Amino acid sequence: MSLEQLHTDVRAFCEKRDWEQYHTPKELAIGIATESGELLENFRFKDRTEQSELLTDDANREEIEDEVADVLFFLLRFADLYDIDLEEATTRKISTNETRYPANEYKGSNKKYDE
Repeated sequence: MSLEQLHTDVRAFCEKRDWEQYHTPKELAIGIATESGELLENFRFKDRTEQSELLTDDANREEIEDEVADVLFFLLRFADLYDIDLEEATTRKISTNETRYPANEYKGSNKKYDE
């Protein structure tokens, strides 16, 4: 399924429920943060091995996939309502990050560009 089809499906889902009235930028940003937090809860206090195990267990993986989908849902809705071209924005951000984090200087490093 394409990104555009996902946008269309999310839009139709929300329109059928008359949810646009609740989808202000603030509320959608809160939704993204909340769902991201729910995703993070799955990994809280888990070491690397336990994190990997969560992704190989079917029930846990489905829960994680649901949370990832919830984050994407809110992100798609935000972008759709407020005319953000996700492909263009992501391409632009990758270009910015290529300048900020040249591979020859940052390979294997997790330092921020201003450190």
